[in-house]
Amino acid sequence: MRIKWGLSLFLLALALPAWAQSYPDRPLRFYVGFPPGGSTDLVSRYLGQKLSERLKQPVVVEQKTGATGLLANDTVAKAPPDGLTMVLLTGGHPGTAAVMKKLPYDPVRDFGMVSVVIEYPMTVSVAPESPIKSFPDLIARAKAQPGRISYSSAGPGSLHHLLGEWMNIEAGTTMLHVPFKGAAPAFTELLGGRIDVLIETATFAFPLIKSARLRPLALSSAGRYPLMPEVPTVGETLKGVEFSSWLGLATSPGTPRPIVELLNRETRAVLAEDETRQRFAGFGGVPAPSSPGEMAERVDREIARWKRVVQTRGIEQQ
Repeated sequence: MRIKWGLSLFLLALALPAWAQSYPDRPLRFYVGFPPGGSTDLVSRYLGQKLSERLKQPVVVEQKTGATGLLANDTVAKAPPDGLTMVLLTGGHPGTAAVMKKLPYDPVRDFGMVSVVIEYPMTVSVAPESPIKSFPDLIARAKAQPGRISYSSAGPGSLHHLLGEWMNIEAGTTMLHVPFKGAAPAFTELLGGRIDVLIETATFAFPLIKSARLRPLALSSAGRYPLMPEVPTVGETLKGVEFSSWLGLATSPGTPRPIVELLNRETRAVLAEDETRQRFAGFGGVPAPSSPGEMAERVDREIARWKRVVQTRGIEQQ
Protein backbone atom coordinates (compact mmCIF):
# COMPACT_ATOMS: atom_id res chain seq x y z
CA MET A 1 0.00 0.00 0.00
CA ARG A 2 2.85 2.41 0.87
CA ILE A 3 4.54 1.59 -2.45
CA LYS A 4 1.33 2.39 -4.38
CA TRP A 5 0.84 5.65 -2.44
CA GLY A 6 4.46 6.69 -3.07
CA LEU A 7 4.13 5.86 -6.77
CA SER A 8 0.91 7.89 -6.98
CA LEU A 9 2.61 10.93 -5.44
CA PHE A 10 5.56 10.51 -7.81
CA LEU A 11 3.29 10.38 -10.87
CA LEU A 12 1.29 13.36 -9.60
CA ALA A 13 4.49 15.34 -9.11
CA LEU A 14 5.50 14.63 -12.71
CA ALA A 15 2.14 15.98 -13.87
CA LEU A 16 2.50 19.23 -11.93
CA PRO A 17 3.47 22.46 -13.68
CA ALA A 18 7.09 23.55 -13.33
CA TRP A 19 6.29 26.22 -10.73
CA ALA A 20 4.69 23.60 -8.47
CA GLN A 21 7.67 21.25 -8.75
CA SER A 22 10.00 24.03 -7.57
CA TYR A 23 7.65 25.27 -4.80
CA PRO A 24 8.17 27.63 -3.16
CA ASP A 25 10.14 29.78 -5.57
CA ARG A 26 8.58 33.06 -4.41
CA PRO A 27 7.70 34.72 -1.08
CA LEU A 28 4.60 33.47 0.72
CA ARG A 29 1.91 35.75 2.14
CA PHE A 30 0.26 35.12 5.51
CA TYR A 31 -3.00 37.03 6.08
CA VAL A 32 -4.10 37.85 9.63
CA GLY A 33 -7.76 38.68 10.11
CA PHE A 34 -7.52 40.05 13.65
CA PRO A 35 -5.78 43.04 15.29
CA PRO A 36 -2.08 42.98 16.23
CA GLY A 37 -1.20 41.52 19.61
CA GLY A 38 -3.92 38.88 19.74
CA SER A 39 -3.25 35.14 19.70
CA THR A 40 -4.04 34.81 15.98
CA ASP A 41 -1.55 37.55 15.12
CA LEU A 42 1.17 36.24 17.44
CA VAL A 43 0.87 32.62 16.31
CA SER A 44 0.76 33.69 12.64
CA ARG A 45 3.98 35.66 13.01
CA TYR A 46 5.74 32.89 14.90
CA LEU A 47 4.66 30.18 12.45
CA GLY A 48 5.43 32.43 9.49
CA GLN A 49 8.97 33.02 10.74
CA LYS A 50 9.54 29.29 11.31
CA LEU A 51 8.14 28.30 7.91
CA SER A 52 10.29 30.97 6.27
CA GLU A 53 13.38 29.38 7.80
CA ARG A 54 12.37 25.90 6.66
CA LEU A 55 11.09 26.79 3.18
CA LYS A 56 13.94 29.22 2.43
CA GLN A 57 11.55 31.93 1.31
CA PRO A 58 10.25 35.08 3.06
CA VAL A 59 6.81 34.79 4.63
CA VAL A 60 5.16 38.22 4.61
CA VAL A 61 2.56 38.68 7.37
CA GLU A 62 -0.19 41.10 6.35
CA GLN A 63 -3.04 42.40 8.53
CA LYS A 64 -6.43 42.26 6.83
CA THR A 65 -8.71 42.86 9.77
CA GLY A 66 -12.45 43.28 9.88
CA ALA A 67 -15.69 41.29 9.91
CA THR A 68 -14.31 38.89 12.57
CA GLY A 69 -11.72 37.45 10.21
CA LEU A 70 -13.96 37.09 7.16
CA LEU A 71 -11.92 39.54 5.03
CA ALA A 72 -8.66 37.61 5.48
CA ASN A 73 -10.43 34.26 5.00
CA ASP A 74 -12.14 35.45 1.83
CA THR A 75 -8.84 36.69 0.40
CA VAL A 76 -7.31 33.23 0.79
CA ALA A 77 -10.46 31.46 -0.40
CA LYS A 78 -10.22 33.40 -3.69
CA ALA A 79 -6.42 33.28 -4.11
CA PRO A 80 -4.66 31.34 -6.91
CA PRO A 81 -4.17 27.63 -6.14
CA ASP A 82 -0.40 27.89 -5.69
CA GLY A 83 0.10 27.45 -1.93
CA LEU A 84 1.63 30.90 -1.60
CA THR A 85 -1.28 32.48 0.29
CA MET A 86 -2.10 31.33 3.83
CA VAL A 87 -4.33 32.14 6.77
CA LEU A 88 -4.91 30.79 10.27
CA LEU A 89 -8.55 29.77 10.52
CA THR A 90 -9.85 30.03 14.07
CA GLY A 91 -12.10 27.97 16.30
CA GLY A 92 -14.68 30.65 15.54
CA HIS A 93 -14.64 29.68 11.85
CA PRO A 94 -17.18 26.83 12.26
CA GLY A 95 -19.26 28.93 14.66
CA THR A 96 -19.48 31.74 12.13
CA ALA A 97 -20.61 29.24 9.49
CA ALA A 98 -23.36 28.08 11.87
CA VAL A 99 -24.76 31.52 12.67
CA MET A 100 -24.30 33.37 9.36
CA LYS A 101 -27.10 33.07 6.83
CA LYS A 102 -24.59 33.47 4.02
CA LEU A 103 -20.81 33.49 3.76
CA PRO A 104 -18.72 34.72 0.80
CA TYR A 105 -17.05 31.28 0.69
CA ASP A 106 -17.71 27.67 1.58
CA PRO A 107 -16.13 27.12 5.04
CA VAL A 108 -14.63 23.74 4.04
CA ARG A 109 -14.40 23.38 0.25
CA ASP A 110 -12.94 26.86 -0.36
CA PHE A 111 -9.81 26.22 1.71
CA GLY A 112 -6.82 23.94 1.31
CA MET A 113 -6.69 22.69 4.89
CA VAL A 114 -3.10 22.04 6.03
CA SER A 115 -3.02 21.34 9.78
CA VAL A 116 -4.44 22.40 13.10
CA VAL A 117 -1.64 24.35 14.79
CA ILE A 118 -2.63 25.18 18.38
CA GLU A 119 -5.59 24.51 20.63
CA TYR A 120 -6.68 25.87 23.99
CA PRO A 121 -9.81 25.55 26.12
CA MET A 122 -12.45 28.12 26.89
CA THR A 123 -12.57 29.11 30.56
CA VAL A 124 -15.58 29.64 32.82
CA SER A 125 -14.47 32.00 35.58
CA VAL A 126 -15.78 34.35 38.27
CA ALA A 127 -14.41 37.29 40.22
CA PRO A 128 -12.17 36.28 43.16
CA GLU A 129 -14.80 37.33 45.75
CA SER A 130 -17.79 35.80 43.91
CA PRO A 131 -20.15 33.73 46.08
CA ILE A 132 -20.19 31.08 43.31
CA LYS A 133 -17.78 28.49 44.66
CA SER A 134 -17.59 25.87 41.90
CA PHE A 135 -19.01 24.92 38.51
CA PRO A 136 -21.64 22.59 40.08
CA ASP A 137 -22.55 25.50 42.38
CA LEU A 138 -22.96 27.74 39.31
CA ILE A 139 -25.35 25.25 37.70
CA ALA A 140 -27.32 24.83 40.94
CA ARG A 141 -27.71 28.61 41.32
CA ALA A 142 -28.70 28.98 37.66
CA LYS A 143 -31.41 26.35 38.08
CA ALA A 144 -32.69 27.97 41.27
CA GLN A 145 -32.72 31.48 39.74
CA PRO A 146 -33.80 31.20 36.07
CA GLY A 147 -32.58 34.17 34.02
CA ARG A 148 -30.76 35.76 36.96
CA ILE A 149 -27.22 34.37 36.54
CA SER A 150 -25.45 36.18 33.67
CA TYR A 151 -22.48 35.24 31.52
CA SER A 152 -20.39 37.30 29.13
CA SER A 153 -19.55 36.70 25.49
CA ALA A 154 -17.60 38.38 22.71
CA GLY A 155 -20.89 39.03 20.91
CA PRO A 156 -23.92 37.18 19.53
CA GLY A 157 -22.84 34.04 17.68
CA SER A 158 -19.33 34.06 19.15
CA LEU A 159 -17.80 30.87 20.56
CA HIS A 160 -18.35 32.29 24.05
CA HIS A 161 -22.06 32.70 23.31
CA LEU A 162 -22.41 29.27 21.68
CA LEU A 163 -20.62 27.54 24.56
CA GLY A 164 -22.81 29.36 27.10
CA GLU A 165 -25.96 28.26 25.29
CA TRP A 166 -24.64 24.70 24.94
CA MET A 167 -24.24 24.66 28.73
CA ASN A 168 -27.80 25.97 29.07
CA ILE A 169 -29.06 23.12 26.88
CA GLU A 170 -27.28 20.36 28.78
CA ALA A 171 -27.95 21.80 32.26
CA GLY A 172 -31.55 22.81 31.60
CA THR A 173 -30.78 26.37 32.70
CA THR A 174 -31.48 29.84 31.33
CA MET A 175 -28.33 31.77 32.18
CA LEU A 176 -28.53 35.27 30.74
CA HIS A 177 -26.28 36.11 27.79
CA VAL A 178 -24.59 39.52 27.99
CA PRO A 179 -22.53 40.40 24.87
CA PHE A 180 -19.48 42.65 24.91
CA LYS A 181 -17.20 44.04 22.21
CA GLY A 182 -14.11 42.57 23.82
CA ALA A 183 -12.73 40.59 26.72
CA ALA A 184 -11.37 43.62 28.60
CA PRO A 185 -14.74 45.39 29.10
CA ALA A 186 -16.37 42.09 30.10
CA PHE A 187 -13.64 41.54 32.70
CA THR A 188 -14.20 45.05 34.07
CA GLU A 189 -17.93 44.41 34.42
CA LEU A 190 -17.26 41.09 36.13
CA LEU A 191 -15.03 42.74 38.75
CA GLY A 192 -17.69 45.42 39.19
CA GLY A 193 -20.30 42.79 40.00
CA ARG A 194 -22.50 43.65 37.03
CA ILE A 195 -22.16 40.20 35.44
CA ASP A 196 -21.67 36.89 37.22
CA VAL A 197 -19.56 34.71 34.93
CA LEU A 198 -16.82 35.36 32.37
CA ILE A 199 -16.56 32.90 29.47
CA GLU A 200 -13.25 33.53 27.71
CA THR A 201 -10.38 31.87 25.89
CA ALA A 202 -7.45 30.53 27.85
CA THR A 203 -5.23 32.97 25.96
CA PHE A 204 -6.98 35.86 27.75
CA ALA A 205 -7.95 34.23 31.04
CA PHE A 206 -4.89 32.19 32.06
CA PRO A 207 -2.66 35.19 32.94
CA LEU A 208 -5.49 36.64 35.06
CA ILE A 209 -6.08 33.29 36.76
CA LYS A 210 -2.37 32.93 37.55
CA SER A 211 -2.31 36.44 39.04
CA ALA A 212 -5.44 35.63 41.15
CA ARG A 213 -7.53 38.29 39.40
CA LEU A 214 -9.90 35.59 38.14
CA ARG A 215 -11.08 32.40 39.84
CA PRO A 216 -11.66 29.53 37.42
CA LEU A 217 -14.68 27.28 37.81
CA ALA A 218 -14.08 24.99 34.85
CA LEU A 219 -12.31 24.56 31.51
CA SER A 220 -14.05 23.31 28.37
CA SER A 221 -11.31 20.82 27.35
CA ALA A 222 -12.12 17.13 26.87
CA GLY A 223 -9.95 16.16 29.85
CA ARG A 224 -7.92 17.92 32.51
CA TYR A 225 -5.83 20.49 30.66
CA PRO A 226 -2.05 19.94 31.03
CA LEU A 227 -1.33 23.64 31.57
CA MET A 228 -3.89 23.88 34.41
CA PRO A 229 -4.70 20.32 35.56
CA GLU A 230 -6.05 21.41 38.94
CA VAL A 231 -9.11 23.03 37.32
CA PRO A 232 -12.06 20.68 36.65
CA THR A 233 -13.68 20.44 33.24
CA VAL A 234 -17.19 21.46 32.24
CA GLY A 235 -17.73 17.86 31.09
CA GLU A 236 -17.21 16.56 34.62
CA THR A 237 -20.55 18.19 35.49
CA LEU A 238 -22.26 18.39 32.08
CA LYS A 239 -21.40 15.18 30.28
CA GLY A 240 -20.42 15.64 26.64
CA VAL A 241 -19.81 19.40 26.80
CA GLU A 242 -16.22 19.27 25.60
CA PHE A 243 -14.61 21.78 23.28
CA SER A 244 -11.26 23.44 22.66
CA SER A 245 -10.77 26.47 20.51
CA TRP A 246 -7.98 26.30 17.96
CA LEU A 247 -6.05 27.91 15.14
CA GLY A 248 -5.38 25.97 11.95
CA LEU A 249 -3.29 26.66 8.86
CA ALA A 250 -5.07 26.80 5.51
CA THR A 251 -4.10 27.81 1.99
CA SER A 252 -6.10 28.47 -1.17
CA PRO A 253 -8.49 25.85 -2.59
CA GLY A 254 -7.22 23.66 -5.39
CA THR A 255 -3.60 23.84 -4.24
CA PRO A 256 -1.89 20.64 -5.50
CA ARG A 257 -1.82 17.86 -2.94
CA PRO A 258 2.01 17.56 -2.85
CA ILE A 259 2.26 21.24 -1.89
CA VAL A 260 -0.34 20.81 0.85
CA GLU A 261 1.52 17.74 2.10
CA LEU A 262 4.82 19.68 2.09
CA LEU A 263 3.26 22.49 4.13
CA ASN A 264 1.81 19.91 6.49
CA ARG A 265 5.19 18.22 7.03
CA GLU A 266 6.98 21.51 7.64
CA THR A 267 4.25 22.72 10.00
CA ARG A 268 4.40 19.46 11.96
CA ALA A 269 8.19 19.85 12.23
CA VAL A 270 7.73 23.33 13.70
CA LEU A 271 5.09 22.07 16.15
CA ALA A 272 7.42 19.31 17.35
CA GLU A 273 10.06 21.79 18.52
CA ASP A 274 10.48 22.44 22.26
CA GLU A 275 10.62 26.16 21.51
CA THR A 276 7.14 25.98 19.97
CA ARG A 277 5.70 24.11 22.95
CA GLN A 278 7.12 26.70 25.32
CA ARG A 279 5.96 29.62 23.17
CA PHE A 280 2.43 28.21 22.87
CA ALA A 281 2.26 27.61 26.62
CA GLY A 282 2.71 31.36 27.01
CA PHE A 283 -0.45 31.78 24.93
CA GLY A 284 -2.30 29.24 27.10
CA GLY A 285 -2.23 26.66 24.32
CA VAL A 286 -0.58 23.43 23.21
CA PRO A 287 0.60 22.29 19.75
CA ALA A 288 -2.12 20.28 17.99
CA PRO A 289 -0.80 18.90 14.67
CA SER A 290 -3.24 17.13 12.37
CA SER A 291 -3.51 15.84 8.84
CA PRO A 292 -5.28 18.02 6.23
CA GLY A 293 -8.21 15.60 6.28
CA GLU A 294 -8.50 15.67 10.07
CA MET A 295 -8.61 19.47 10.02
CA ALA A 296 -11.40 19.48 7.41
CA GLU A 297 -13.32 16.87 9.40
CA ARG A 298 -12.97 18.98 12.54
CA VAL A 299 -14.45 22.01 10.81
CA ASP A 300 -17.35 19.93 9.43
CA ARG A 301 -18.03 18.34 12.83
CA GLU A 302 -17.99 21.66 14.68
CA ILE A 303 -20.27 23.36 12.15
CA ALA A 304 -22.83 20.58 12.71
CA ARG A 305 -22.51 20.91 16.51
CA TRP A 306 -22.96 24.67 16.56
CA LYS A 307 -25.88 24.49 14.14
CA ARG A 308 -27.66 22.22 16.64
CA VAL A 309 -27.02 24.76 19.40
CA VAL A 310 -28.26 27.62 17.20
CA GLN A 311 -31.44 25.75 16.31
CA THR A 312 -32.14 24.39 19.80
CA ARG A 313 -31.69 27.75 21.52
CA GLY A 314 -33.32 29.77 18.76
CA ILE A 315 -30.26 31.96 18.23
CA GLU A 316 -30.99 34.53 15.53
CA GLN A 317 -28.89 34.01 12.43
CA GLN A 318 -27.01 37.05 11.18
